[in-house]
Amino acid sequence: MTDTTQPTTTLTPHISCRKASEAVEFYRKAFGAEPISVMNTPDGRVMHAALKFGSSMIYLVDEFPEHGGQSPQSLGGSPVTLHLQVADCDAVFAHAVESGCDVAMPLDNMFWGDRWGMLTDPFGHKWSVATTIRQMSPEEMQKAMLEAPGCGAEIK
Repeated sequence: MTDTTQPTTTLTPHISCRKASEAVEFYRKAFGAEPISVMNTPDGRVMHAALKFGSSMIYLVDEFPEHGGQSPQSLGGSPVTLHLQVADCDAVFAHAVESGCDVAMPLDNMFWGDRWGMLTDPFGHKWSVATTIRQMSPEEMQKAMLEAPGCGAEIK
């Protein structure tokens, strides 16, 4: 028998947020996310939400500490950064800040060819926002990294 299933995305971030219903609205307002579906439990918590960011999806859930699900606010932060590659990072970054994100690293032109900056949203998640301003080969990026202040070590 021939497998007729279509390939699907193999990696979709699934994030936990305190007050997830507010997070759904925030991501819509700040980043233009399109809520695809939201399922609530009888007590009003978001059991599952699917948000579309351009051609990508993020799944979102409320905190469920009784099942081990905690947000960055409960854990004291997150080591994960969600990345948005956009046509105009200056506009997206400014709008996100106006919507309530804090600037973690201001936008700047980076050695790897992107204009890039980092934000923290009101729910404790980190976001990087970038626009490619110069196409570079891996060799050009390596050379630029070694010349960049504070980098100076070869990546193997």
